[in-house]
Amino acid sequence: MKFEEISAEDFRAFANQSPYKSFMQTPEIAKLRGKSGWTAHYVAVKKDDEILGASMLVSKPAFMKKLYFYAPGGPLMDLENTKLVDFFFDNLKSYIKSKNGYLLHIDPYYELIERDRDGLPVEGGFNHKKALENLEKQGFKEMKNASQPKYLFVTPIENRTETELMESFKRNTRNHIRKAEKMGVTIRELGRDELDKFKKITESTSERRHFTDKPLSYYEIMYDLFHARGEVKFIVAEAVITEDGTTRGLSEVTTENEGASPVTTGASDPSRECATSGTPTVLSAAMFMTYGDEVIYLFSGSDEKYMRDYNAQYLIQYHMLKFAAANHFEIYNFYGINGLPDENSKDYGIYEFKKGFGGHVVELIGSFELSLSKTYTLAKKIRH
Repeated sequence: MKFEEISAEDFRAFANQSPYKSFMQTPEIAKLRGKSGWTAHYVAVKKDDEILGASMLVSKPAFMKKLYFYAPGGPLMDLENTKLVDFFFDNLKSYIKSKNGYLLHIDPYYELIERDRDGLPVEGGFNHKKALENLEKQGFKEMKNASQPKYLFVTPIENRTETELMESFKRNTRNHIRKAEKMGVTIRELGRDELDKFKKITESTSERRHFTDKPLSYYEIMYDLFHARGEVKFIVAEAVITEDGTTRGLSEVTTENEGASPVTTGASDPSRECATSGTPTVLSAAMFMTYGDEVIYLFSGSDEKYMRDYNAQYLIQYHMLKFAAANHFEIYNFYGINGLPDENSKDYGIYEFKKGFGGHVVELIGSFELSLSKTYTLAKKIRH
């Protein structure tokens, strides 16, 4: 085996076929980080010119002008292969030291314990504790305050039909979806010049729920990096809301604006009366990555005034679940939940929302730090 730097394109070719791939381990994320002063590195272990394991890393001056190294979502390798892990990290330590690095941070997209929808270990399921032991042997310490979630909620798609998808949801989730449709809520994808609408929703949500939102420039850069590759979508749920608070479907408004009569079927629906035209209101918005074999629900927000009455976020999820199934994605990843399910947790409602669409909890191996500087290790101990 040999350890060496590789090109971004060689790394991409390897990552595309890796079972451990993550959108965080892409040249595009390296370019995103580059906007903030990070430098990209691509390293790999090869045997007879075949890549056995690799990682994209970024570095930036931090402690005493030494470089902090980070492998977001990486490395991409079988962490239970002790020989490969030892060879890779022994050489990576030397590589980082040669670059004046002092610290390595990793958060592999690597499952630890197989869990069910309630977060309980699956009887007879896998347990990749050997991977954890291999990292600990290399000197890694698990981080308590990690930037990436340790627990996810995912739904296997398996080419299901719309009917099969709907039947897999909990009853109240189905009811919320049908109510949103009845209320005239419609779904569409935003173009780049409309991302301010997405930002407005996430910003108000962050203020309400006390988390830090990304700047508009972040969403614009992500669009620029991934949209042409078909790997990002910004989706909104909208409705035209009349003066008396009722709604009309956007298709009806469009038809009327073109001078045609609205199409009606059956009895009159009070939620679709009163307006002949109007500007659609964004009720909810969400950002999705569509990378590899996954659709990933990354960021979202809703207008608080319309959350309870319109259930727009449910319709966004249903729309993207159908998209995932129709385009042969294997996994719909609802992304992070705050720890294992706990009814007493303030974020338990987020887990319940995601659980309503079916699926199970995924426990990742975690985020880890490896100090390569005795001075930094001592300073950290003193600070604590």
